[in-house]
Amino acid sequence: MSGLKTEVLDLPGYRHIYSGKVRDLYEPTGPDAATDRVLVVASDRISAYDHVLESTIPDKGAVLTQLSLWWFEQLGVEHHVLGSTVAEGVPAEVEGRAMLCKRLEMFPVECIARGYLTGSGLAEYRESRTVCSLPLPEGLVDGSRLEPAIFTPSAKAEVGEHDENITFEAVVATVGPDVADRLRELTLQVYTRAEEIARERGIILADTKVEFGTDPATGVITLGDEVLTPDSSRFWDALEYEPGKAQDSFDKQFVRDWLTSAESGWDKNSDVPPPALPAEVIEKTRSRYVEAYERLTGRSFGA
Repeated sequence: MSGLKTEVLDLPGYRHIYSGKVRDLYEPTGPDAATDRVLVVASDRISAYDHVLESTIPDKGAVLTQLSLWWFEQLGVEHHVLGSTVAEGVPAEVEGRAMLCKRLEMFPVECIARGYLTGSGLAEYRESRTVCSLPLPEGLVDGSRLEPAIFTPSAKAEVGEHDENITFEAVVATVGPDVADRLRELTLQVYTRAEEIARERGIILADTKVEFGTDPATGVITLGDEVLTPDSSRFWDALEYEPGKAQDSFDKQFVRDWLTSAESGWDKNSDVPPPALPAEVIEKTRSRYVEAYERLTGRSFGA
């Protein structure tokens, strides 16, 4: 990931062990430190076009964390969260944007459920009338609903590389048939439940990416990472939904649009890092993330 800039925090009782595009991982330290848990801290970093931008989006990490915590409560599946407050072991410095979690043995598969045709799925469909080699009917357009939703996995890529869509057979070859079946079942269960909840709130969940791992203590396949945030899912406003055109998403679309505009002066195909974002783009992006949180949860952000 070009330009990956992280701020390693000095958190009492923890040491930094890894940084991704947005999240930083810390593990407990000390002679009696638990080895079965990890602290997941969501930063305000934002990425686009394989770059982590110099600019950050205020409160983004808190929105992602609080929304994930809310979803984990709604889904009825085994998940990795142990706590999110100081009383539960989260350092005060990162309370509100951090989760103390079980340390899982993660599967090397991005589990994606699609209920609508768009993005890379649409691109493949236009070429072959398939998505991840699953045949789809003729006549679908950008935004067409897929009933039932489909499981379209991808292979995890290194930070800075694009995930690659793969077939279900490739998942079977990677993790075995029983685990592959369970990953597909859980992914579609999460999507179906979340799609119903979002629709009740006037939001369409077009697709989502989730990740699973095995809990070493129990052997149970467990939902990990973040879940159903604007960074991992495509949310559309149901009132504005219109098949046959690109839909506005509750995510970083303002950032992508500005970076590819003449105003930015930046060529996404160059090796030059993106410029800093204007204050207006930062504020619009923050507002979009907060709106997604508030509409989905029914809560006021920060309340």
